[in-house]
Amino acid sequence: MGWTRLYALIVKELLAVLRDPKGRAILIGPPIVQLLVFSYAATLEVRNVDVMVLNRDSGHWSQELIERIDGSTTFRNIAFAASQAQIQVAIDNQTVIAAVEIGPDFSRNIEAGSPADLQVVLDGRRSNASQIVASYLSQIGAALAAETPVGKRAGTEFVSTVPRNWFNPNLTYQWFMVPNLIASIALLIGLIVTALSIARERELGTFDQLMVSPLRLHEILIGKLIPPMMIGLFHITVYILAAVFLFEVPLRGSLFLLYGSAIFYLGSVAGLGLFISALSMTQQQAILGAFLFMVPAMLLSGFATPIENMPAWLQPITLINPLRYFLVIVKGVFLKDIPLSEVANQTIPLALIATVTLSAAAWLFRRRLE
Repeated sequence: MGWTRLYALIVKELLAVLRDPKGRAILIGPPIVQLLVFSYAATLEVRNVDVMVLNRDSGHWSQELIERIDGSTTFRNIAFAASQAQIQVAIDNQTVIAAVEIGPDFSRNIEAGSPADLQVVLDGRRSNASQIVASYLSQIGAALAAETPVGKRAGTEFVSTVPRNWFNPNLTYQWFMVPNLIASIALLIGLIVTALSIARERELGTFDQLMVSPLRLHEILIGKLIPPMMIGLFHITVYILAAVFLFEVPLRGSLFLLYGSAIFYLGSVAGLGLFISALSMTQQQAILGAFLFMVPAMLLSGFATPIENMPAWLQPITLINPLRYFLVIVKGVFLKDIPLSEVANQTIPLALIATVTLSAAAWLFRRRLE
């Protein structure tokens, strides 16, 4: 490989992006504005929530509570746990967003008119959804208390929920939103910059010159791949610094794992961008193609709606979405100290997506050459 030629192409690509004042403004201005605005203003809706119940009580009122939870339109499925260890696994894997633990004296306390507490374990990584779920469960418990014999006579509500928010004890909304934005805005910038790359060459009339240059096909691909990845790593670094020092999001995991997976993530994003760019004849087509992919990618990533709550026919489509995998890594590194094995499980699909998309882009380039 001609390292001098490759270096010249990389410098040329970076200068083509950074010399244009409008291009610099697009790369720097909107991402920072989005980081600030969406961190504070974005809201989410909670539907079709899966919960888990650990019932240590064999009385009537615990069964009545479970039936009321099951009958609520907010909750979709109820899984039953035999121990707290099962609750921990379910919350860790984001199988459920909340777990309700009913104590052994729950029904007895209600019959006696004594305070009956419910412990609710919440996934604090989704702070907004956790708050709403805790409120729903509190309302169900209060309605149950009001209909008990003692509650009807005294008119008091003595069933209270005691929430515990794992990974985000104070339910700070930025702890959920900012790690998500690190992944999603990197997708936005990386996809657009890469998608415009080849389309810009065609529009300016320099694509044919590039094809007849001493550069080989794989050198052209690498030269087009590295600059967007460098820009993406720069943005990710800025967002990490903002998350830690501006929004005070805890960084509990390994930066080495985060950056290692980010390289594969940005490679898959750049591969998708090059594939879109190879299909496009103009920059306008490339922009439209990038947004055509980006909007469904955001919706199908688990950013707003958990993937497990999507229709069964829609969930397989999310497997080709790189944002889905990197969101798990970013939130896991920041809030959970995610282990190496889980990072590897999420990084392997990113490497496969990068391999397939780059291979497809290379095939399209060869067709253009022929």
